[in-house]
Amino acid sequence: MNLPAFLSPDRHADRVVPPSGFTARLTAFSAGAMAFLAVFALALSMASGRLADRWSTALAGTATIRISAPSTQMEAQVAAVLALLQTTPGIASARAIDAAEQQALLEPWFGPDLPVDTLPLPRLVELTETAEGYDSEGLRQRLAAEAPGAVLDDHTRWREPLAKAAARLRLLGLLSLVLIAGATGAMITLAANAALAANLPVIRVLRLVGAKDGYIVRAFVRRFTLRALGGAGLGTLLAMGGVALLPQVDEAGGFLTGLGFQGSGWLLPLVLPPLAALVAFAATRYAAFRTLKGLT
Repeated sequence: MNLPAFLSPDRHADRVVPPSGFTARLTAFSAGAMAFLAVFALALSMASGRLADRWSTALAGTATIRISAPSTQMEAQVAAVLALLQTTPGIASARAIDAAEQQALLEPWFGPDLPVDTLPLPRLVELTETAEGYDSEGLRQRLAAEAPGAVLDDHTRWREPLAKAAARLRLLGLLSLVLIAGATGAMITLAANAALAANLPVIRVLRLVGAKDGYIVRAFVRRFTLRALGGAGLGTLLAMGGVALLPQVDEAGGFLTGLGFQGSGWLLPLVLPPLAALVAFAATRYAAFRTLKGLT
């Protein structure tokens, strides 16, 4: 189908399709509503994926050793662990977390007045691995032999669920878009069938006077495609405005912040109106040819 001819108005062909009424409102509303939902589905899935990726990246390349020992032996255990890590291949650096840092870590849960010095809290040693990495199982065996109260946590149990969550959230976003596109196509098909049924007498007359099926189909497809494009464009703009009003990203990685688009991601919703028009084009074309075939 020639695009300039398709987009150019045809006064005679447009008379075949009612310019207003139920079908026009249903087409524009369904396309706008689905585009609105699609923008938020995109924003939420992308933001959730970014959050999971950020957490997973923050945990990658680091590990923690938790040391539990009587207070009289704690410093000796910490020194033994640090000395052991200095001779472990694949360890770039290691440092013991002091009481002030531990209090800062616990403050969000227990408040600023937590008496860290009087509680039997374990000491933490933070280590950073090199690009080549280290043998975690070998390090655990060395710790068991030289510092029995030390336990290695390489964050694997934290990283893997976050990486899976990021992949599944993106998959859910894609699945949501597919379902939205299918629902949009179904509603536009219903609207096109209603318009075709209401104009069957006109269509029969057009065929009697020699109008080709392609001419009649083009009239319906053009009107419904432009309605869907306009409705989806309005819905997309409203949704983008709503997303822009959401709280900005929180450096602490809060759940309810940074739920919008970032950088060039703002261009992604602009694909939705042409996509809705394409769905409307295919759905209306299918409905029109099916109806005309049934008249023969």
